[in-house]
Amino acid sequence: MFDTMTLTKIVGGFCGALLVFLLAGWAGEMLYHVGGEGHGEETAQAYIIEVEETDDGGAEEEGPAFEELYASADADAGAKVFGKCKACHKIDGSNATGPHLDGVVDRAVDAVDGYSYSGALEEHFDVWTPANLNVFIEDPKGAAPGTKMTFAGIKKAQDRADLIAYLATLN
Repeated sequence: MFDTMTLTKIVGGFCGALLVFLLAGWAGEMLYHVGGEGHGEETAQAYIIEVEETDDGGAEEEGPAFEELYASADADAGAKVFGKCKACHKIDGSNATGPHLDGVVDRAVDAVDGYSYSGALEEHFDVWTPANLNVFIEDPKGAAPGTKMTFAGIKKAQDRADLIAYLATLN
């Protein structure tokens, strides 16, 4: 079945393929190598973007305070934002993946009977005031490390204010 010539062709084919692979890698390195550490070449930045320096240390301009947003919040818009919460929270008094949110505004933290909390919330908050809810809803993992809530948070301050206004109507 296999004679010497067939075996020689197979080995030659593998060696040829290896040679082509190594040459292609070498050519690619020559074409696309950008220099860098360990090669003894000096590199320079290709272009520089000029940025105007400011006195505030580069801090971004903040919008209105949460209290102002909450005072003018729209509960109907908050009901739409609540759609992001429906996957884990109910508003009919029963628990789901997360505790129910009936009467959550001004309720004590970890106070829903029948729900097993992680204990991380009590270390950071005592009562779910609108301000505390705002901080928590913006970044749950950052506000209370160790919480069971895996939601990434709501970044828009107006959406958070509207949501909290909606939750306040459920008291």
